[in-house]
Amino acid sequence: MERRITSWFSQNLSAEMPLVAYGHAGQPLLMFPTAAADYLEYERFHLVDAIRPHIESGRVRAYSINSVNKYSLLNEQMPPHLKAELLTRFDRYVTDEVLPLIRKDSGDDNAKPLTTGASLGAFLAANAYFKHPDLFRGVIAMSGGYDIRSYLKGHYDDNVYFNNPLDYLPNLNDEHYLPLLRQADSIYIISGQGAYEDPERSKQLSDILKSKEIPHSLELWGADVNHDWPWWRKMLPFTLDRIVG
Repeated sequence: MERRITSWFSQNLSAEMPLVAYGHAGQPLLMFPTAAADYLEYERFHLVDAIRPHIESGRVRAYSINSVNKYSLLNEQMPPHLKAELLTRFDRYVTDEVLPLIRKDSGDDNAKPLTTGASLGAFLAANAYFKHPDLFRGVIAMSGGYDIRSYLKGHYDDNVYFNNPLDYLPNLNDEHYLPLLRQADSIYIISGQGAYEDPERSKQLSDILKSKEIPHSLELWGADVNHDWPWWRKMLPFTLDRIVG
């Protein structure tokens, strides 16, 4: 399996941002780490190994990046308005810096990656896709929550609204993004129902998507399925099988 690491100074985030790429061909998959973890987390916890057959067969080429969660949502010293502003800057980093790299690497100027992540990474993956269905193909969101307001101590502004799927999706009535979302073929909202899982969060997002007539799959795995790596290592390859074979 090909593995390449690159890094550059992000103008949007004013920080050095590394990226690891796996594979040589196939559907691009952009991976967002959990909580405050880094770009190599999915490798350390063997999620990359779990999708190795997809990568080595040329069905998927995967990319994993750092998030800004440890400086933003999870940083108790950061003022809430700056937490929200950093999420907006991170969104620009993904669309203006990471996406062009993926497209150049794949040799396709119009490539539309899938996004994926677990736990807080599921929020980042979902937010990237739902804000930019013209740039991304779909999302595999595992064990996520999709309302960031609990991290912001009551602060609310445009940066909160436009990074909070449970706020902006119900109000989406435009003639560009909503039709694109209604043509979606790869939206998977997945949760277990075991320890530390909160399937109601996934149901809440699904209910909004239903109300907007956005096709998706809500999958609630069993009461033995916990908020933990062994299950995410099952969820991701199982879902990729249905998208890329």
